[in-house]
Amino acid sequence: MAQTFSLISDRFVAAWRRPRVRLGINLACGLLATGALLLAARHVAGTGWPLQKADPLLAVGAGLLFLVGVGFKAYGWQRLFASDERPRTVALAVSGAAACVTGVALPGRFDDVVRIAVARKAGCRSCVKTLCLSLFLLGLVDAVALVPLASTGAGFASNSALRAGLAIVAAGGVGAAVVLLALPRVTRSRRLSRFRVSRWLADHVTNSRDALSAGLLVSGSWLVRSVGLLLLLGALGIGFSFPLAILFLTGAAASSALPIAPAGAATQVGAGAAVLVASGVKTSAAVAFALSAQLLVIFAAVAVVGSFVVWRLARRLHGRLAAIQFA
Repeated sequence: MAQTFSLISDRFVAAWRRPRVRLGINLACGLLATGALLLAARHVAGTGWPLQKADPLLAVGAGLLFLVGVGFKAYGWQRLFASDERPRTVALAVSGAAACVTGVALPGRFDDVVRIAVARKAGCRSCVKTLCLSLFLLGLVDAVALVPLASTGAGFASNSALRAGLAIVAAGGVGAAVVLLALPRVTRSRRLSRFRVSRWLADHVTNSRDALSAGLLVSGSWLVRSVGLLLLLGALGIGFSFPLAILFLTGAAASSALPIAPAGAATQVGAGAAVLVASGVKTSAAVAFALSAQLLVIFAAVAVVGSFVVWRLARRLHGRLAAIQFA
């Protein structure tokens, strides 16, 4: 089993090193992002702008909080790398934001490919294996960070089916915590040390202290986002209800854990709207809120990616001007 996994990962890395493969992935990501934006624009043109009746100050505040949440998530992801190979937070933030934008069109879980490709493009020197491991650990940390929110949401939920679903999410987070705590010890056991993949994992799996730091930062990201959803609920006239914000956030986040699904953003919108409807919110208001929340998340992601592109172009221009002056 270990030898098979190592062989597959080695072939994947060898393929990634080919310039044509990287170029094809970059072009595919670009086309998917463009298609996602066109689909979003077509939907808005046909159904109307969901934020047109929202309070502008509250909507802007929600968008800024979503933007802050991206930073918290990037810092948390960074803690899941070994201390001597941690990439810059900017590269991780840009890769996460790019995956959020392409998630409008990409099926669920395929956004991890975008994260890896963009992180490498943004200057991350970690190998593909290390990035894949960090994303696996980030998924576990996400599940753990959702435990208090899911538990609180289960207490607020009046629907028995919804309460049971949130209880499952919380139980999954507890299981993820057990895996995170046990993984460093298991990989360093003498019985498994004869396998090459086990030795590699022992050198790259984060310790319990860094995992705790990552968990606190990712929890901060979810908390900031829940406050943003609270402001958005008020902006759309549904009412400032922290229980509804938690229920929506937990439902949308749980849907992203599906092994494969239709476009990730669409799945989250549908799951979040369904949770609100089950909580007593009118269907039209629930759908409008879910679409508005997803649009603000995408706007925050576009702001991150756009700022990075502008900064990189400005840096290149400054370098060329400096070279001309010294020539």
